[in-house]
Amino acid sequence: MKLLLTSGGVSNASIHAALCGLLGKPVAEASALCIPTAEYGHPWCTPASAWRFVAGHSPAPMCDLGWRSLGLLELTALPSIGAERWVPWVQEADALLVDGGDAAYLGHWLRQSGLAELLPSLASTVWVGVSAGSMVMAPRIGPAFVGWPSPGASDETLGLVDFSIFPHLNHPDMPHNTLAHAEQWAAALPGPCYAIDDQTAIQVVDGVPEVISEGHWQQLKG
Repeated sequence: MKLLLTSGGVSNASIHAALCGLLGKPVAEASALCIPTAEYGHPWCTPASAWRFVAGHSPAPMCDLGWRSLGLLELTALPSIGAERWVPWVQEADALLVDGGDAAYLGHWLRQSGLAELLPSLASTVWVGVSAGSMVMAPRIGPAFVGWPSPGASDETLGLVDFSIFPHLNHPDMPHNTLAHAEQWAAALPGPCYAIDDQTAIQVVDGVPEVISEGHWQQLKG
């Protein structure tokens, strides 16, 4: 699987070009499934914000990029319909567009649904995450980002990359998302850490990360 881990979606030309490069074709020729599940685990999110993501009205450009086809994949529904139905949907998609919200909740439902187990086999699929949809790929998200009361209040996530992400660096609506707070967050984690703003993404191909940015970012531990 190829990863495009963003803080604020496909928010500028550099990130858009990286997405097309990972897809191997223009967005207009690609199919995608959008995954809003993380929204339901975060206290700031509502049914209205989930709808905005799916409808392409989110502040983070994802579903409104002009995809050839776009479908909705709700992880909480998958265990009740059987893998024989939903696995082909995922395998046929060029990209998975994964919304933000609560990363622990998202990680839980990725495992419960069976999608987490499937992801390593999707060699040509592009995972496009925004905020929690990016953070969930890390081994851990850090105690500061644990909101949903998961069993044991664990901050462990999927571990499909070896680094952790602090999103929305210096966001005007998030006064605690400063570099100083990011440094404190990173100090509690054992591996590499990146703080990225909403004009930055981390592309990962064959396990190798590359920062794509028209904004500000900082590698806090490496």
